[in-house]
Amino acid sequence: MSSPRNRSKKFLDGGGNIDTDALFRAYEEQGDEENASVEVTFTITKNLNRRLDSYLATRIPFLSRTSIKRLVAEEFVLVNGVIPKGSTKLHKDDVINIVLPPPPSSELIAEEIPLKIIYEDHDLIVINKDDDIIVHPARSNKSGTIINALAWHFQHVSDGSLSTVGEEFARPGVVHRLDRHTTGAMVAAKTDTAHWRLSKQFENRKTRKRYLAVVHGEVEPLTDVIDVPLGKHPTKRDGYAVRWDDTGKPSVTVFHVREQYEGFTLLELDLKTGRTHQIRLHLQHLGYPIVGDDIYGGKHIKVLDIVPRGIECEKERTDFVIQRQALHAGYLAFAHPITETPVEFTAHLHGDMAELVKMLRKHRFKKAPLLPDAIIDLEATIQYSDS
Repeated sequence: MSSPRNRSKKFLDGGGNIDTDALFRAYEEQGDEENASVEVTFTITKNLNRRLDSYLATRIPFLSRTSIKRLVAEEFVLVNGVIPKGSTKLHKDDVINIVLPPPPSSELIAEEIPLKIIYEDHDLIVINKDDDIIVHPARSNKSGTIINALAWHFQHVSDGSLSTVGEEFARPGVVHRLDRHTTGAMVAAKTDTAHWRLSKQFENRKTRKRYLAVVHGEVEPLTDVIDVPLGKHPTKRDGYAVRWDDTGKPSVTVFHVREQYEGFTLLELDLKTGRTHQIRLHLQHLGYPIVGDDIYGGKHIKVLDIVPRGIECEKERTDFVIQRQALHAGYLAFAHPITETPVEFTAHLHGDMAELVKMLRKHRFKKAPLLPDAIIDLEATIQYSDS
């Protein structure tokens, strides 16, 4: 028998095994803008005389023995803080920490949905995610997702398939996620080995990701660190907020001013942690909410908000330029999970955000600081040919 630490109890059923429904709910609550992962800790309460892999097979009923062996081999399991082998014998008071993949759920439906593909090979695919689409099916969205689109792509356009990790949960291949209205670079795994190894890179913060955001206000200083704890909103269900009490989790974002306009700023952002809505909350806290982010203080922008009176414009002054958060994952880099070669990808801005930046440059431009730690190639990123 074993018992978990207090923070892991909610994932167990009455018999001490992983409760798949509780784990499902935990994954549903994970942050949209980072890789989703759930950790569970068991403390062995008596001598079992059992191997680690055999023990885990009894505690995680939805994983096959092969998957459990892969979980151990890819170093998602620790025993007393040390990387074990599957054959490691367990003893009383041993502490097992395990990062669990998503549990089973519904069948995946392939759907013909357009994708902007940046790169694809045998092991992975990198896309430039569109606005207004979620990454994977959830209880309220069983179709119309990136995963549905990828399933169709592999069946009819490309070859291979999504990794089987989490496939019965309708999340095959999902290594990390972007918010519904956040666009940009996102990688999915096509093989199980690629999935485990990419997940490990995200888990250990060995990937490099940079976002672009247009915010209200002229940001000062030009670069700084936002170190403000975040957590669940105290009153709003499914909401998040700055939390200075013991429920707040450490959250760190670094920003660099790329271009400054009259009343607006284009920022490059580097996440050092991956909390839910981290960028949006941090920028709101500073008093520079993201343009279009009406949940966290931003406003939808019309032509008249940018173009001075008396200046001719091709668009009607009452037309909206952007009606969603002006947030874009512009850069993604990691070690290829199979070849271990460093790879990096730039995702072009989508039409509405590219138009916003171009209009701000034309009518409100002030300066473009040269900062050594900024890495996104703006000119390459702002080019676009479709909406």
